[in-house]
Amino acid sequence: MALKTLKSKNKKDLKWPKIIIAILSTIGLVDTGSITLKNWGLFNSLSCPGIKNGCETVLNSPWGTLFDNSQFNIPLSLAGVITYGSILGFSIFLSLNLVSPKEKLNKIIWWAIFLISCASSVFSILLLNIMFFKIKAYCFFCILSAILSISIFIISMIGAKFESREPMFYRGFIVFLTVLIGGLIWSNSVDPSNAIDISKSTEKVSPAITTTSSPQKIKFAKFLSDNNIKMFSAYWCPHCHDQKQIFGKKAVKELSIIECAQDGKDNQYKLCREKQIEGFPSWEINGEIYSGVKDLNDLAIMTEYDGDSNF
Repeated sequence: MALKTLKSKNKKDLKWPKIIIAILSTIGLVDTGSITLKNWGLFNSLSCPGIKNGCETVLNSPWGTLFDNSQFNIPLSLAGVITYGSILGFSIFLSLNLVSPKEKLNKIIWWAIFLISCASSVFSILLLNIMFFKIKAYCFFCILSAILSISIFIISMIGAKFESREPMFYRGFIVFLTVLIGGLIWSNSVDPSNAIDISKSTEKVSPAITTTSSPQKIKFAKFLSDNNIKMFSAYWCPHCHDQKQIFGKKAVKELSIIECAQDGKDNQYKLCREKQIEGFPSWEINGEIYSGVKDLNDLAIMTEYDGDSNF
């Protein structure tokens, strides 16, 4: 009889989903929190497993930022911090058994976890699609976040033990549709390929820079400019654009960039001829010319930069 009573109690209130969700959301909070702090320059080291510069390419892409101006930026990862932080708080509250599983508040919290994780899962899948097919780079932290969101979503359906599946499917579908449509609209609005025609004019200018700059990159760019280190570029050169994308749009504004194309806007064609520039991009460092796209860490060594090189 006692065994039956124990089984009946466990059936009514499963403890393991709450614990697993708390663990997963903690991992997610650390994951997205590290990215956010790194973006704000408050976290110096962030090692990304996998392809070199993959995480940097993804996180510094137009899709990696929600808001950006000359003084402050809000990375997309901050949304993950809020999401995982909320789920963690809810799961801890449930784990403490402060309210009975039959009380309305308990059900409301489970609904919140279910709907938030549903929205997060849909958005994560959308971001994976952007990462693989738009950015064409691979970020371990982004993939991990997607796995965590989907796992929490699945476990929430088990732990919530909704009395009726119909409201679950209906509300889940509404959230799915809302997040999907909103996400597609947002993705399309920040997609740089949709802004190409806007930048076209009779003037021969370089394509717009779409990546974001970390505080370390901005300081490094200022150092290069202050030390009379110049980058020789041509508006039609794809490698020059790649070099600028590595710095990001804010840092590029701090660089001393010489336009060498004879038909380029504000060109210094004669100076480029005098310097015998043969390839683009080229860097002039202490009177010496170095051609090719440079990794920022390599460029820091070449220029004897002693500042924060955690780009």
